[in-house]
Amino acid sequence: MHVHLIVVGLNYRTAPVAIRERFALGETDAPQALQSLRGTTSILEGVIVATCNRTEVYAVVDRLHLCGHYIRNFMENWFQVPRLEFNQHLYMYEDDRAIEHLFRVTCGLDSMVVGETQILGQVRDAFLLAQQRQATGTIFNQLFKQAITVAKRAHAETGIADNAVSVSYAAVELGKRIFGRFDEKTVMIVGAGKMSELTARHLHANGAARIFVAGRTAERTSELADKFAGTALSMEEAMNRLHETDIVISSTGAEGFVLNRPMLESAMARRRKKPIFLIDIAVPRDIDPACGSIPNVFLYDIDDLEGIVEGNMASRREAAAVVEKMIEAERQAYRDW
Repeated sequence: MHVHLIVVGLNYRTAPVAIRERFALGETDAPQALQSLRGTTSILEGVIVATCNRTEVYAVVDRLHLCGHYIRNFMENWFQVPRLEFNQHLYMYEDDRAIEHLFRVTCGLDSMVVGETQILGQVRDAFLLAQQRQATGTIFNQLFKQAITVAKRAHAETGIADNAVSVSYAAVELGKRIFGRFDEKTVMIVGAGKMSELTARHLHANGAARIFVAGRTAERTSELADKFAGTALSMEEAMNRLHETDIVISSTGAEGFVLNRPMLESAMARRRKKPIFLIDIAVPRDIDPACGSIPNVFLYDIDDLEGIVEGNMASRREAAAVVEKMIEAERQAYRDW
């Protein structure tokens, strides 16, 4: 019997979040979804990869011209979304293109942030679940293991995942250059915007011990402080506790400077030469640039961070070209198998 490989899916490029979220697949529902997929006409093996950026159905099929129709049926019935609402967002790749697509996805080349490593774990988990549920056989057991192996090699050999490529990550990477580690460090978030929250989350994940949140609206400030088991402060209280802080992330919508040179000079006098790291993500800026000339004050604004991100993206793009070549060789090796 001649079989074919196919992938049918939608991702952040083809479908808005309002559509993607309707195809979310929780851990508890995934086993039943796989069972339903395996019970679909013409489908011999199946794996479902569902993340916030994509939902993809990989299948080994015995009839190529009808299987796209059967997989759409499965998606319509399982996710309870009428076909007319998602049809135009779907892509479908067969055989060689499907193999190449899986390799690219697993290596992070198809991600919103090129080279991100989270997707490798997500593909591996999706495959292991399908294997446990006996939804895979000889063909996918080989293909998915090979995809996972090539992704690990790509990360190890090319450095595609090495550099920070978001402003919030870049801020954390810069902090590491100054402090080495964030254990026992105190972070102050001034303004409770999305970017501040993301940066705080990365710092918290990297071991920052104590987090102050300063803002103008008490409710939003408390809400953000609760997320990190932090302390909510008014703007005035925050300025009085500046000397206790190692890292300040500022992102308010204020018109003038929130932090000026005299404030920082008095805080630094009390810090006894311990360095302070200021990240100003606001536009217009929150922190007076003159603060950067105070000894042991390290001040970075959004342009500094974006410069780092752009440089890192360029090196990831170079690495991506190398990974594409690795994928081509792996695809050929799989075809030969």
